[in-house]
Amino acid sequence: MLANAIGCGLVMFSGVSAVAQSKPVKKPSQVSPEIQAILRDVSAKQIEANINKLVSFGNRSTLSSDVPADSGKGITAAHEWIKSEFERYSKECGGCLEVKTDDFTESPMDRIPKPTQITNVYAVLKGTDPANADRIVLVTGHYDSRNSTNENTTDPAPGANDDGSGTAVSLECARVLSKHKFPATIIFLTVAGEEQGLNGSKHFAKMARAQGWQIEAALNNDIVGGNKTPGDTTQNPHTVRVFSEGVPANATEADLRLIRATGTENDSPSRELARYVGEVGKADLPKTFQPTLIYRRDRFLRGGDHSSFNMEGFAAVRFTEWREDFHHQHQNLRTENGIEYGDLPKFVDFEYVANVARLNAITLATLAMAPAPPDNARLQTKDLENGTTITWKPSPGGLATGYEVVWRNTSSPDWEESKGFPADANSAKIDVSKDNVIFGIRAVGKNGLKSPVVIPPPER
Repeated sequence: MLANAIGCGLVMFSGVSAVAQSKPVKKPSQVSPEIQAILRDVSAKQIEANINKLVSFGNRSTLSSDVPADSGKGITAAHEWIKSEFERYSKECGGCLEVKTDDFTESPMDRIPKPTQITNVYAVLKGTDPANADRIVLVTGHYDSRNSTNENTTDPAPGANDDGSGTAVSLECARVLSKHKFPATIIFLTVAGEEQGLNGSKHFAKMARAQGWQIEAALNNDIVGGNKTPGDTTQNPHTVRVFSEGVPANATEADLRLIRATGTENDSPSRELARYVGEVGKADLPKTFQPTLIYRRDRFLRGGDHSSFNMEGFAAVRFTEWREDFHHQHQNLRTENGIEYGDLPKFVDFEYVANVARLNAITLATLAMAPAPPDNARLQTKDLENGTTITWKPSPGGLATGYEVVWRNTSSPDWEESKGFPADANSAKIDVSKDNVIFGIRAVGKNGLKSPVVIPPPER
């Protein structure tokens, strides 16, 4: 992400002082051939076929897990089909995907009246670089559905948009990205139990935390179908909302005191991930389809599977269409007073879903090719000074070819200025007051690929 110089200031690195120029944060001048190939390969027709197949299972209620898979109906048949799709993609790439299930029995609770088998299905594209393969980025959607009544497992619950669309995004990312190799690992996940209380994603995120997985980013897609209700002129087909939490859900009281003291309520890891999605969209997608960052965890009175990852301390965001039509969510199929209810494929804009899949795919690819953020970044506050000193340790994994310090006014939503430093740099002194702006730092790799920004906490 190159930029033109607009100013200069004194900086220091590796014990040597030098004059470096301040640069505005800016998108790259051109899209890389690999990203271009990924964008071209995403298929609206394949997405349409996958959503129609999911709808064919009739009712994918989590509570229908006792319906035999060989009936071709219910959630068990759906998860077995998803697994077979991941296995097909793996066969096409010479066994590059490790296809797994995360199975557990959920005890009775609100919206789960009896012990219920829940199965998460996922495929792992292992990173090719041993030094970076433990780093994980993840995309998910929930494949369960429901109609007007949670306990109704027999009447149709098509779930074309909620969340056949998000499941189709995860499947399409797997199909497309499995044709490429990345230093870090990518997981393509589909979860169940979302409609009953995020049960599947909670179990998966807790498993990941217990096993010490290094999940650097989780992208949740839920209701990304782009409403095509006849006569609806309020939908915006040119954007998708990206929700992200500000204050981390798992913040301790000590964390909260630090956030209040430093004014970083708008700088959680999830918020930085959302900004990263925004930068990727601006750099690699046409202006006719761009993400809109929504600086809150989710919509009012609503929730999603990204929150399960937030609760375990992972950076996670939610993608959702611009304007939802509630006649097509959690509804029995019917027509009343001229209004057609139900979550049917005919209300889904498959090209819109393809654009959402493209944004997810290139975000995953960029994250998996970019270096990890620098370690142990700190903003030094030992002395009273009007300048700013930041220190850090090298980005783990050996992919970094340099570092970039970024900053913005405290009232600004996006990074505005930046300064670059070489790979052997471990500190920077910048003639800008830390009292007046928010500082961050990220690692830079080959072809200008960058890690998400990390916020250096104060050190005395």
